Amino acid sequence: MKQKGIMIPTKRTFLVALAIAIVAVIVLLAMGRPPICECGYVKLWHGQINDAGNSQHIADWYTPSHIIHGMIFYALGWWLFVRRGLGGESAARWGIVLAVALEAAWEVLENTPMVIDRFRAVTANFGYSGDSVLNSAADIGWMSFGFWLALRLPVKVTVALAIIGEVVAALVVRDNLTLNVIMLLFPIEAIAEWQAAGGVG
Repeated sequence: MKQKGIMIPTKRTFLVALAIAIVAVIVLLAMGRPPICECGYVKLWHGQINDAGNSQHIADWYTPSHIIHGMIFYALGWWLFVRRGLGGESAARWGIVLAVALEAAWEVLENTPMVIDRFRAVTANFGYSGDSVLNSAADIGWMSFGFWLALRLPVKVTVALAIIGEVVAALVVRDNLTLNVIMLLFPIEAIAEWQAAGGVG
C-alpha cells in the first residue's frame, strides 16, 4: 500500500480514539461486566480457552485475532480514505478512530447475552461467559497494536504475520479468527468435530 504516511494519527485523532475506548469501558461496566477476572487477580497471559479465566486477563489465544482486527481495519481505512479519497487527505488521519470505534462496538456486542449464548452454542468456546472489562480494554489495545503494525510494516510482512497468527492459534487451540467467524455465522459440523477431537470443544 502506498501513502502509508498520511494514515498516521494526529494528537486529535488519537485523543478521539482514546475517548471512544473509555466510553466502551463505561458501557461495559454499566452492562454489569466484571472489571477484572472474578478469580480476583490479573494475569498477563492465560493459555486455557475453556475455563473460567478465558477472556478475563490481558492476553490469551484470542489476542492474535484482535491484532489481526487492527490490520484489517487499517486496510479498510486505507481503502476508504486513501484509495477512494473519501473525505480528502486529512480524513485518512481518522483511520485509527474508525478502527477503535469498530473494535469498541464489537466488544460491547460480544458481551451481550445473545452473542455470548451464540459463542457457547456453536464455537469452540463452550465455556465462554463473556469478557472482563480489563480483557475488552486490552483487546482494543491489541487491535490498536495491529493497526500500528500495518501502518509501519510492508504489506507482505503484515499479511505474513496475520497468517502466522492464524496458523499458530489453529494448531495450538484449534481456533482462530477465521474459524470463529465461520462458526458464528455458518456453523460447520466438520469443524466442530475437528475442534472437539482436539479437546477444545
